Amino acid sequence: MKYIIFILFTVMTNAAAQLMLKQGMMSMGPISFEGVNPLVKLLQIVFSPWVFLGLCTFVISMASHLYVLSKVELSFAYPFLSLAYVAVAIFAYFVFREDLNGWRIAGIACICVGTILIAQSGREMGGRGHEDQTASITSGKIGTSEIVR
Repeated sequence: MKYIIFILFTVMTNAAAQLMLKQGMMSMGPISFEGVNPLVKLLQIVFSPWVFLGLCTFVISMASHLYVLSKVELSFAYPFLSLAYVAVAIFAYFVFREDLNGWRIAGIACICVGTILIAQSGREMGGRGHEDQTASITSGKIGTSEIVR
């Protein structure tokens, strides 16, 4: 649980990247490849300010996620990324005036409940984290507790 701040940083940078990409694509208007070299058009999209900033933010998010994966179990860390769906839906409602109806709110609630359940499972590890597993595997002592959980 001590890496939760890094996990949440990953989630928020992931969500921020999505919002920047949306803003960038909205500012470009409808995309058409008619009469234009597709490579030139792709470069125009990638290097437009909001899209480029969103892609850079994704790189930061991925670097943070890689750090998290070096510290905690994948089955614990990865489900937290679903919170990016929650953040994106909420921010898109306020920033882009996107619809946030009852079905979406119910889905957001389910995601939040599931993430809370997964977070609670991290407490049951009894202090045994990814570092302990890595140390036992690299020292050549693989026991059944590391293979079957």
